[in-house]
Amino acid sequence: MNGDGSRVRTALPIGGRNGGDSAGPAVADRGRAALARGRRQLFDGPVGDARASLLLAASLLAAEAPDSAEAARLAAADAAWATGDVTLCLTTLDGTDTAGRAGGYAGLVTAAATDKVATDKAAADQDGAPTTGRDADRPASPDPTDVTVPPAESGPPESSGGPGPGWARDAFVRDYRDGMRALLARTPDRAAGPLRRVLDQARTDGRTDRLLRAAAAALLLGDVRAARAAGARALAAARDADCPAAEARALEYLAYGELRAGCHAQARTHAEEGVRAALAAGYRNTAASHHAMLALAASIEGDTATVARHASVALTTARRHGLAQTATLAEWATARADLARGRPLDAYDRLGPLVGPGPRRGHFAVWMLALPCYVEAAVLAGHPQDASTVLADLARWAAFGVDPHAPAQLARCRALLAPDDRADDLYLRALALHDERGGDFERARTELLHGRWLRRRRRLREARSRLGAALVGFERCGAGAWADQTRGELRANGAASVTEAAGGLSRLTPQQLRIARYVAEGATNREVAQRLAVSTRTVDYHLRNVFAALGVRSRMELARMVDQESR
Repeated sequence: MNGDGSRVRTALPIGGRNGGDSAGPAVADRGRAALARGRRQLFDGPVGDARASLLLAASLLAAEAPDSAEAARLAAADAAWATGDVTLCLTTLDGTDTAGRAGGYAGLVTAAATDKVATDKAAADQDGAPTTGRDADRPASPDPTDVTVPPAESGPPESSGGPGPGWARDAFVRDYRDGMRALLARTPDRAAGPLRRVLDQARTDGRTDRLLRAAAAALLLGDVRAARAAGARALAAARDADCPAAEARALEYLAYGELRAGCHAQARTHAEEGVRAALAAGYRNTAASHHAMLALAASIEGDTATVARHASVALTTARRHGLAQTATLAEWATARADLARGRPLDAYDRLGPLVGPGPRRGHFAVWMLALPCYVEAAVLAGHPQDASTVLADLARWAAFGVDPHAPAQLARCRALLAPDDRADDLYLRALALHDERGGDFERARTELLHGRWLRRRRRLREARSRLGAALVGFERCGAGAWADQTRGELRANGAASVTEAAGGLSRLTPQQLRIARYVAEGATNREVAQRLAVSTRTVDYHLRNVFAALGVRSRMELARMVDQESR
């Protein structure tokens, strides 16, 4: 193909065949130009165009620079990911995309070379048996994508003389590709090994691009701690090299990792820096992603004007450049702000198309994260039957194992839809799961909903305790609008004042009260854990909440308060 898309009249021999010694370097030069163009478009242009350029680069570089060809194909998969098309991601990763073959091999190599590629591929297919036979009798893995994807294939055997089209030679690239492909193909058990190897290799490799891949691999695994660590190392390397482009991308992974961890203030700081770095590099797509994360952080605080401003900027670029993931994050942020401000019907209307089946469904890596908000909005808006229809999707997502908060959110959503004789136990189950996974904001949301449920059943003392705990949680993470909702529930519950609601042992949950009394008696955290048959980590978490709720700073102050209120 010529640069304008027209087909060349005479096929170019490669590797010196038929006397063409200079054709290889010329093709490789075009490949490097296509790679540079595609990488630029990936971060600052329509991602569909970026994918086409990168696939062309992979084809042109395959003979002279196979490592660069592998990098081009993996970047093309990144572009496919941004569009939200699962099948496109898979075919790009596998090297089976028809468009890439037609635009690359068919017009640039001789008929004999093309025949050899086809023959080699057929031989590799015969030697590397598909995994569908091995997996036929095993139970289906949870499907977070809800799409039909082609079966996974094995890599080429060692005796094949090297990788065929689409197969990575670099062990790091191969592991990343295989892990990502396994997740997309609904075989998460086969993804963990390759992605863990990516993390292991990155620990001894300080290259920024490898660290960025490691951060992405950790997020795919649901290992937020590892994602934040890899992102921080990538950021340090980018700043050391004075490279705003790499800095913007590292901040993107860091901000998203902080959001997934529930650390919204830190996420906002990283995203604000990320916008500046992305604009300095001229990376509009990356800047849009940061604006979407700023909208999400603001939706925790309930600042609807800030959410609308950042979401509008993100959506403008996302719609022009085909950034499905960025668009879904921005829409979710807007809906969550509506929910924070007590407008569940608006949130329900906005989230319905994102989480329901059909062409308007959000990006496959994001819409599951919005499901708990949709269930809550639907129930509060008086549409519990619609919430019930997506509960199976949320259950599959929780079973997928890459979102640490999903099991607790699933229990909370089931409680919202359960009859009275089951709801209380489900709320308590959700809170126990929150204790295991952490996250002040999600736990506070569960406590607010449980407290509201208790109040409406006239269990006022229990409701006051639960709502008080929710208020502390929301105030700790700066969730102003959610805190306002909770104060309203406390007033409706008969609390004389917010100050009164925030003081005294009645402010504690039953579990927190038990822990406070044991500690006041002089028990260590380990001894408390043994008495309650819980982990020391759970006791640590509850004790921090006790100190915050009571406004004490030491075990001695806590003991004094318990003694005074016990008289």
